[in-house]
Amino acid sequence: MNEKLKEKTREALTSVLPITIIVLVLSATLVPMEVGTLALFLTGAVLLIVGMGFFQLGAEISMTPLGQGIGGAIVRQNKTWLAIVICFAMGAIITISEPDLQVLANQVAAIPNAVLIWTVAAGVGVFTAVAVLRILYRVPLAKMLLWLYLLLFGVSLFVPKEFLAVAFDAGGVTTGPMTVPFIMALGVGFSAARSDKDSANDSFGLIALCSIGPILMVMLLGIFYHPTETIYDAVQLAPVITTQDVALAFLQDLPHYTAEVLQSTLPIVGVFVLFQALTRGFQPRQIVRMVLGFVYTIIGLILFLTGVNIGFAPVGNLLGSGLGGGPLRWTLLPIGILIGYYIVKAEPAVQVLNEQVEELTGGSISRHAMNRALQAGVAAAVALAILRVLTGVSIYWVLIPGYAAALIMSRFVPPVFVGIAFDSGGVASGPMTSTFLLPLAMGACSAVGGNVVTDAFGIVALVALAPLIAIQIMGLLYARRTKAQAAPNTLDDTVVELEEY
Repeated sequence: MNEKLKEKTREALTSVLPITIIVLVLSATLVPMEVGTLALFLTGAVLLIVGMGFFQLGAEISMTPLGQGIGGAIVRQNKTWLAIVICFAMGAIITISEPDLQVLANQVAAIPNAVLIWTVAAGVGVFTAVAVLRILYRVPLAKMLLWLYLLLFGVSLFVPKEFLAVAFDAGGVTTGPMTVPFIMALGVGFSAARSDKDSANDSFGLIALCSIGPILMVMLLGIFYHPTETIYDAVQLAPVITTQDVALAFLQDLPHYTAEVLQSTLPIVGVFVLFQALTRGFQPRQIVRMVLGFVYTIIGLILFLTGVNIGFAPVGNLLGSGLGGGPLRWTLLPIGILIGYYIVKAEPAVQVLNEQVEELTGGSISRHAMNRALQAGVAAAVALAILRVLTGVSIYWVLIPGYAAALIMSRFVPPVFVGIAFDSGGVASGPMTSTFLLPLAMGACSAVGGNVVTDAFGIVALVALAPLIAIQIMGLLYARRTKAQAAPNTLDDTVVELEEY
């Protein structure tokens, strides 16, 4: 177990180190920072690395087996109504447990937090049930996504423009580090129990459908409440002078994030206890291993969220305002591309998805190929988001062509890539995006005199959109290569085939 933890921590180090270096270079050149601010950032980076290591190992040995076990048990009962009820409940419970949803709820001033959280949770619950029914009844994912996104854009015509970007951002933040490992594993459990030639393809797509629920429900809330106070309070740097101040800044907020994570994980632990009591699905040795996994997950999330919110988010806002307020504001574009390229690897849920993709495809789609495709896609998305901040272009001009391209491509790529691509969209837009890239865009937007609500919001939605296109391009290339390898490659091959004929 110790060796596995070291391996996960080393992976986290390679993921976070590039972002750290970029910030240090910017602080020494274009955006000078105080030493105390840098000390906060570097301490946050250390907590981020250690937290990611613990979280990834914990999710692997606890959340994944639990999701697979529940999925398989529901299928064996062969009762559709039971699958609907349990999947709705699980989707809602996991969503309420998602830390990123709390962050979003605090920013939407016009709607009470509890109303927003429960409405989004209901949306995820409904679409978790829909996603599972799709697996059981073998409905093509591409066709379902086409009609659902047409519905979304139809409803969006009636949503106040101040609320549109927030609604699409909701789809990204609700599929974060707590939701992804469990729902991905739930899909694997359902498809494995089905045991047919298409089951592996259908194990993907749950995250994609679960991301639609929050968007639709938040749009309906926007129409109902007519919000005009959708604001975001800029994160503030903790006042630090000495190294003791740096330590106190993290220690003071550690109890808050500990309570938040414990509150988030208790429902999942309760599900584990209830499932084991009813089914006796896990052996004593497995139970001990999974309990240890839950402990690792909790420790990892506490360290991760503390490091990100205290060390990373304020520095992101500072970088955005520093670059946007000067004569070199257009340097935000290449800098945003660079940050976007590397920041996606620091998302904890991304690595969980990539490992499951590599395992389920027998290594034919490696985690390294997934990382490269996601990095390219998110880099392009951040560039578009920064361009919106600098020019004030409506998010419609990006979302409509982007989703149209993704849905058209879904008709031509292998089905497994459709599910992986749309799942990746929800996974890529996690806590690093909402606590570093969003403050970066907000700081820049304020500095250039733009409208933070309409111009800065939406960066999470664009990050969620980019993998849909990038992964499907990879799928087209993969299909083309496979077809080329299956065809005769040389004149000699053709001659041999003719002779055999």
